[in-house]
Amino acid sequence: MFDNLTDRLANSFKTLQGKNKLSESNIKDAIREVRRALLEADVALEVIKIFLDKVQEKALGLKVNEGLNPSQAFVKLVETELTEIIGGENKTLDLRAQPPAVVMVAGLQGAGKTTSIAKLARYLKEKENKKVLLVSADVYRPAAITQLEVLAKQVEVDFFPSSVNDKPEKIVARAKKHAQKQFFDVLLVDTAGRLHIDSEMMAEIQALQKQVNPIETLFVVDAMTGQDAAHTAKAFADALPLTGVILTKTDGDARGGAALSVRHITGKPIKFLGVGEKVDALEPFHPDRIVSRLLGMGDVLSLIEEIEQKVDRKKAEKAAKKMAKGQFDLEDMRDQLLQMEQMGGVEALMDKMPGMGQIPQSVKNQMMGSLETKKMVAIINSMTPKERTHIKLIKGSRKNRIAKGSGTQPQDINKLIKQFEKMQKQMKKMSGGKMQKMMAKMAGMQGKEGGMPDLSKMKLPNMGGNKFPF
Repeated sequence: MFDNLTDRLANSFKTLQGKNKLSESNIKDAIREVRRALLEADVALEVIKIFLDKVQEKALGLKVNEGLNPSQAFVKLVETELTEIIGGENKTLDLRAQPPAVVMVAGLQGAGKTTSIAKLARYLKEKENKKVLLVSADVYRPAAITQLEVLAKQVEVDFFPSSVNDKPEKIVARAKKHAQKQFFDVLLVDTAGRLHIDSEMMAEIQALQKQVNPIETLFVVDAMTGQDAAHTAKAFADALPLTGVILTKTDGDARGGAALSVRHITGKPIKFLGVGEKVDALEPFHPDRIVSRLLGMGDVLSLIEEIEQKVDRKKAEKAAKKMAKGQFDLEDMRDQLLQMEQMGGVEALMDKMPGMGQIPQSVKNQMMGSLETKKMVAIINSMTPKERTHIKLIKGSRKNRIAKGSGTQPQDINKLIKQFEKMQKQMKKMSGGKMQKMMAKMAGMQGKEGGMPDLSKMKLPNMGGNKFPF
């Protein structure tokens, strides 16, 4: 998300580079470029106008602090105002209610509503340690009930059965009684979707909302619909007492207009982002982190959280010890590739690293993507355990067998071997004293509780001595 907008904004800030101070003239030039960037990102016009009016007003009276040049001061101002317009701070779910806390989820068909409920159930179970029950009140689409049941099994939470012959209000009432008796913390209710907004649909969902009286009513909307996403959310917000929005399919939205428009137009906070198809691809929405990523400053806090949650520490420690002894093999390489995929692949990691916005797209395209990673893992999986530890054994006939087993070509095997041999050479250079010193330094950066390293002591990508990478 935001790839196009990030590039565009970076270009707009360049108009202030080399300027000694902020003036009315150069501020207008920068704002013109920012306006163009936001329009291309499909941000709602009313949001653009309010945002730019605030930026222009504050920029004219802005005093540039010591250590910042005019370009950096303007970026800081844009960062502050963007963060404010998309929500200020993260708004979590309010589950402070007599159990079960009922959360109702609404949305149009095709927005990813049912999948989002399963993702939310998994999030509440794993991150909030909640006992969750799912129920479908969508009596118009039999497949919706089956789909939610299948997803409930996948994320390992309980499902309350329902039928197309029942009325939505009765389904939810029975599910709530069951949840109370079985001491569930949260009841997630999937409601009927429609292909478009109509009065019949709104009347029905309003009646259900009054009957259920949920503590949270979330609206699921597809980010890829741009401005339409914000206006659809507004129509629901006018009809229902919404408490928040889940923005889906953000991984396929390079523009980001919906994320920047929804909060202002609806007055309701975005609470979660759907960032992929997998059931773990749901992230809490942190406006400050999103804006930091948007402006090319990275999102180190989210990166740390992902590493803490998704990296297998035992495997990582084992690999580090083998690296220190120069014994890194293809099995270790496969484990590293799989862990990287767990965190969304190289592109997702780069997106969260400071300064990565400066890397040209042509260079990014050459870097290893998800398909390349999967291909390499398939090749290693097609090898015997002995071949993974003794790479010199892999000759002509073995290469043909591995290529056939992994659905690749012999030249792909050659490419992987060359990459691995380069890695091995680097490992050997770092083995012994050098590696031990580096590991000791990393250990010294860890907190007293053995947590993540102190990032203030780590060397981040060179930004030319500037606070901001522009």
